[in-house]
Amino acid sequence: MAITPISNTQVTTCQIPEWHHIPNTSIQSKPLMIYHGAFDATPTELEEHLEAVGEVVPQWVYSMYSQTHFHSTTQEVLGVISGSARLCFGGEDNPERFEPTVQRGDLIIVPAGVGHRLLEDMHVNQEEFQMVGAYPHGKQWDMCYGKPEEKAKVQRIKDVAWFRQDPLYGVDGPALHV
Repeated sequence: MAITPISNTQVTTCQIPEWHHIPNTSIQSKPLMIYHGAFDATPTELEEHLEAVGEVVPQWVYSMYSQTHFHSTTQEVLGVISGSARLCFGGEDNPERFEPTVQRGDLIIVPAGVGHRLLEDMHVNQEEFQMVGAYPHGKQWDMCYGKPEEKAKVQRIKDVAWFRQDPLYGVDGPALHV
């Protein structure tokens, strides 16, 4: 597995305001982060690396749901291990949404409360878009969809801890400087 040095990693950060019942980054003020081309690894190699760093536990390999959803119980780390896709963060009708194209080697940190969904699997070189999904130790993700009855769950987001280490780089890394 190859990890791109921090000094060579381009990082995009994005604050997304609340939209209807999707809190986005409004509660914790931690940005959505994309580390572009941060690693070159198989799914197993990335899972082993994340486990070795010790900040998150890989839980699945999959694409991304095509329905906007967010998590109120945990931050989420997504490592793109194949393909390319256009994603939507913030809610598809939100005028301040963020719609990046991500590809193999990108690492995405999705703060609790940030709405996200798959817009388009681009099937680059016939590869399906796949990610490793990981979460901090002891955290279980939930599914919220921006419904008014989720208000109590949304309020809990302020108590969700941020990372003590960067999920990819360990003791120092972009996630610790936001």
